[in-house]
Amino acid sequence: MKKLSETWFADGYIDFELKRYTLLAYLQEINKYFNESKLYPQLADLIFHYNNLVAFKENKKYLQEQFPKRLTGIQIQKLQVLYESMIEDDNMMQELEEIINYSAKKMKKMINNGTEIYEFIEDKINIEPVGLMPLDHNEGYFFLCNSNSRVTKIYQYRLSIFVKHDEKYRSMVTDFIADWQRSLVNTHYSMKAELIKRRSFMPNPAVYAVETSLALPIEETLLPIAKRTLVRYIAKNT
Repeated sequence: MKKLSETWFADGYIDFELKRYTLLAYLQEINKYFNESKLYPQLADLIFHYNNLVAFKENKKYLQEQFPKRLTGIQIQKLQVLYESMIEDDNMMQELEEIINYSAKKMKKMINNGTEIYEFIEDKINIEPVGLMPLDHNEGYFFLCNSNSRVTKIYQYRLSIFVKHDEKYRSMVTDFIADWQRSLVNTHYSMKAELIKRRSFMPNPAVYAVETSLALPIEETLLPIAKRTLVRYIAKNT
């Protein structure tokens, strides 16, 4: 995917028409992926750029606090200098504000489109625990499968908690184990038993079946949505 630079709206010559064409080319490509039900990393990248625009418009210092991982010190300094120059140059301020307002509006509309697809898919995902569950749900396995297919993708997961702006969030790290064939004999329960037999270092794991009837791209859509849905499911039910 053709990406925007983190400071695209401030790079080079600040001209509304030039930046508009740059933005529309980016959004056209994003929309192409959305039409194929491919949400990631496109949706996350789009949200980043939208937040970046809003942050720059509202508070130059907030920019550095919000995006320390993606913006370098040089980029931050460049944006701060540009922000200060805007105050001294009415024409530059007007042009850049026009670019930011237009771009933020367009990006917000595209984010809403992506969010609608996300929510539709999330609503079609069903999660069920497999067998007896241990007290510790922070590590285990989940079976990702399409109800119309016999293939079950096996993942090991680990939950971790990180703090951002004094709020706690849960994140999930996954490792792909294997593709197993599901059948009347080889059920999710028998798969769990086989996992315990083969991977004895986790003798009593939490195991979940994550299932949908939708045919979706795995890496770009189903896996990231399944992970987020499972994180919320675990938080709600443990």
